Amino acid sequence: MAVLPIVVAPDPRLKKPSENVEKMDDETKKFIADMIETMYHAEGVGLAAVQVGVHKKIITLDVSDNGDSPQVFINAELVKKSEETKSYKEGCLSFPGQYSDVIRPDTITVRYRNEAWEECELEAAGLLAVCLQHEIDHTNGIVFVDHISDMKRRIILEKLRKKYK
Repeated sequence: MAVLPIVVAPDPRLKKPSENVEKMDDETKKFIADMIETMYHAEGVGLAAVQVGVHKKIITLDVSDNGDSPQVFINAELVKKSEETKSYKEGCLSFPGQYSDVIRPDTITVRYRNEAWEECELEAAGLLAVCLQHEIDHTNGIVFVDHISDMKRRIILEKLRKKYK
């Protein structure tokens, strides 16, 4: 396994939608293992392939208390969301050190493929729902600052431009 470099905003690659994964093969399995290793190394709870420069719809998450239960979501799509919303303070490995409150549906249903290439559906709430929505947004070229005010977004992006010139 390898730790992959994380793409940092305002890199334009983060705004490009990702493509579906067509099949599970050894290369994809290795890439997923590298994503999980990268997510843990960066002390994140989620990572989308686009954040390591690969425009494929692959997401790794670990919202467990011990950080030892990685989950993989391939070609994930939101199929249902509650009308009830909740505000959560979100951060992102591609926006290091930056956080903002984001309002999202409280409960969602996601359809995806797992590592065994089985089609799955999952109803999620709380932190898992927030993380899934955040990472699915990444696969669609949307970043968490797209959900906040223009002023807050400009401030965050300017901080990153200065820090990561």
